[in-house]
Amino acid sequence: MQRTPGTPLNDPTSSDQVEDEATPEPADDPSAGSPSSPSHRSWKWTVLFGGVGLVVLFLDQLTKALALAHLTPGEPVDVIGSLLKFNLIRNSGAAFSLGAGYTPYISAIQIAVALGVVYLSRKLRSVGWAVAFGLLFGGAVGNILDRIFREPSPFHGHVVDFLQTPHWAIFNVADMAVTSAAVLLVIQTLRGIRLDGTREHRR
Repeated sequence: MQRTPGTPLNDPTSSDQVEDEATPEPADDPSAGSPSSPSHRSWKWTVLFGGVGLVVLFLDQLTKALALAHLTPGEPVDVIGSLLKFNLIRNSGAAFSLGAGYTPYISAIQIAVALGVVYLSRKLRSVGWAVAFGLLFGGAVGNILDRIFREPSPFHGHVVDFLQTPHWAIFNVADMAVTSAAVLLVIQTLRGIRLDGTREHRR
């Protein structure tokens, strides 16, 4: 190697330039999945996921308790004309009262879904996915608690439904959360956003 006159062999300035060229620039987009502070990011998304799930679970159980305390089965109450009614029923099946008599199997599926969401939540680096997973987890656990602890017996319990709209099945807050989660998951998928917050490059 030939050195120019007046430039020392161990010039600190030249070594700094080499180091600067070798050091990659950090990603500008925080959702790009950069490896910096992984524990901090994991904690952030876990808090968001858990917070949404707990809020949904609390609202679901609170509204069910109020419905049981103030509503009588077979006596619907108009809330917003014919658009919304409070109509208390006990659902032994799944959505639209399908699968009545298969409560233990439905319970097992919902428990598997909840566990799967918790497992996948470790990879969360996206606000949309974290909110969707929180809604799905809170809704699933809300109805699981009904099936495990409500009458007539453990894992055969009937889910408390009390919200009725025209031309639709009677539902509850947990059902609303699960439906909202499904819509949000579809939106995230169509946008090409992965669990880790990176965007899928499509041709």
